[in-house]
Amino acid sequence: MRYMHRDIEHKRILVTGGAGFLGTHLCERLLQDGHDVICIDNFFTGTRRNIEHLLEDRRFEMLRHDVTFPLYVEVDAIYNLASPASPLYYQLDPVQTTKTNVVGAVNMLGLAKRLKIPILQASTSEVYGDPAVHPQPETYWGNVNPIGPRSCYDEGKRCAETLFFDYHRQHNVSIKVARIFNTYGPYMRMDDGRVVSNFICQALLDRDITIYGNGSQTRSFCFVSDLIDGLCRLMASDRAVTGPMNIGNPVEFSILELAEKIIALTNSRSRILHLDLPVDDPRQRKPDISAAQSELGWQPKVDLSDGLERTAQYFERLLIERRVALANC
Repeated sequence: MRYMHRDIEHKRILVTGGAGFLGTHLCERLLQDGHDVICIDNFFTGTRRNIEHLLEDRRFEMLRHDVTFPLYVEVDAIYNLASPASPLYYQLDPVQTTKTNVVGAVNMLGLAKRLKIPILQASTSEVYGDPAVHPQPETYWGNVNPIGPRSCYDEGKRCAETLFFDYHRQHNVSIKVARIFNTYGPYMRMDDGRVVSNFICQALLDRDITIYGNGSQTRSFCFVSDLIDGLCRLMASDRAVTGPMNIGNPVEFSILELAEKIIALTNSRSRILHLDLPVDDPRQRKPDISAAQSELGWQPKVDLSDGLERTAQYFERLLIERRVALANC
């Protein structure tokens, strides 16, 4: 195992996309670990509400910034999480999505090169496309449609990985590349458009749960605390451990199974409504995490039932707050 606890000293850490779902959890974790955190976000999908509770911490700093423009700060490490991750949002402005992933990577890698510091790229399981290999190991090159409606995100992330490894080879930048599989938990947006948030919100409101296709397509769902632990372990690992490394939960569920679990969990009266399958939607997705297990000593701990309950409680609080706000208008 090549995981080394090199991250115990106090550091000043930059988190791009720090007001988003994963970014907020990462900022919390880094602060808990004793670091100073600079969070940057352009608030396209991230929200101020997510990070409001961190603003009183003197070790936390928030900057409104778009990573497609250069950033000049002095930090000790960078986590590059900036990018919309939900098809609903990244397809709203596909050109900007590609620019965020590609130009943003260039700018953050340039900063890491100038400062001679490590940088972690939040890549995605979407680099595997609609996989012909199952489960997906990091050695699999993927099956991606380069001109489809999802390609702004898929190919943007693939290009970002290329840039990371070229900066590593050409400029000796210390890199880490994490391929993140489906993740869920508190701080997701109610209108996120991804399957867990969609199903939970629909169930809590007793609305029809919309499944695309017949529901036989599979995903592997990782609770956010497990995912963040994986990212931190990867960043703290030996310099020789660059990735790409799958970070996700290898326990596989069909979308129909997920819907049924959420209906039971929330005691919902929702019915299941089947809609047409989106273009290029992957039929199956499951990570091979043997590299993370051997190199980082990491594997997920939170099972789906527990994680869904915590996530449902979060969304239930949001819905109550929204009702109270509307009643007071």
